Order: sequence, then structure tokens, then C-alpha cells
Amino acid sequence: MIVIGITGPTGAGKTTALNQVEKLGGTVVDCDAVYHELLKSDTTLQTFLCNRFGDIKTADGGIDRKALGRVVFGDAKALADLDAIIKPFVTAAVERALAAAKEQGKRLAAVDGITIIESGLAARCDTTVAVLAPPEERVRRICAREGIGEEYARSRVAAQKEDAFFRANCDHVLYNDCTDPEQFAGRAKALFEGIMTQYETGGTR
Repeated sequence: MIVIGITGPTGAGKTTALNQVEKLGGTVVDCDAVYHELLKSDTTLQTFLCNRFGDIKTADGGIDRKALGRVVFGDAKALADLDAIIKPFVTAAVERALAAAKEQGKRLAAVDGITIIESGLAARCDTTVAVLAPPEERVRRICAREGIGEEYARSRVAAQKEDAFFRANCDHVLYNDCTDPEQFAGRAKALFEGIMTQYETGGTR
């Protein structure tokens, strides 16, 4: 099974690209979704987080994400501690999901995460793809998608890593300067099919 790590900043078009992975019969492992599920259901992780950050549980026993965010926001040490605590849990959960996909006979899986490079998850992937787009286009998409103001959207774009980081650390770049989403979908499909052909003829994990 070929594992592709897919990353890139918000508003660039990762969802469109990931839809093509699924249309090719692949599995998508969303690191954000994995993390949120662990906050709700993993009691060991919940204990570690409460020991470090105090009682931040919700009434139903999960971790209150907003309360956790208030604790770590603007506190570099707290954020570093959070990353250190959650990394092994997320990594293990991603590994379980990939193992399940392989057991199901999937030829392709994608690990989707904005921090797969920094977290080390990229090392688990056979290859990595950065989905990038012009900043102004990203602002427009974020505003349309989330119903937020342009100023807030610009602040979110500015807070994320620049394209140069992703270009330097990923094997492939999918640049989404397409006005038609179907055009970008076709571009993504062609790249993924090319990667599958390359790895299936040259050997994979």
C-alpha cells in the first residue's frame, strides 16, 4: 500500500485533492479528526492532559478543546508540552488506521495534516505532497467557506507557514491556481495516479 502525506496551508484545496484519493479507492486519515476523537475517547490521553493543564474536561468526560486552547494560546512552553503529550497518541492512532486500510486491501492511503512535517509523520509516508495556492485566492476561499470577514481570514493566512517551507520539505507540489475546481481535481488525480504507478512498479513499503 502506498502512503502519501498531504499537507499545506488552509484554503489551498486539500479537501479537493483528498476527494481524489477516495475516488481512486484510497483511504484518507485526517490527523485533525484523529486528534479530536482522541480528546473525546482516550482516557489515558485525557489523564495526561489534565495532569498538565488542570481540569479541562467537559461534562461528558472528554477534553474541552476551547478550555485547552485558552491554556496554551500564547504560551510557547504550554504549547510545546501539548505537542509532546499528543504526538505519540496521534502517531499510534494513524498507524492503526493505516494498518486497517492495508488489511482491507487498499492500494492507496493519504495522511492529511497541516503539521505532518513538524510532527515526524512524513517519515511514515512513501512520499509527500504540498497543496499550495495564491494567498489572495486562499483568503477568498476561507471567507466563502467559513463565512468570516476578510481581515480575520488574512490573519489566519499570515499566521501559517509560507509556501517556501512546504516546497522545501515535500516531494511534490500541487499548485491550485485553478478557477475551476474540476480542473484542480483533475490535476490532483493525475499526480496521484502517477505516484501510484511509480511506486507500484518500483516497490513500496
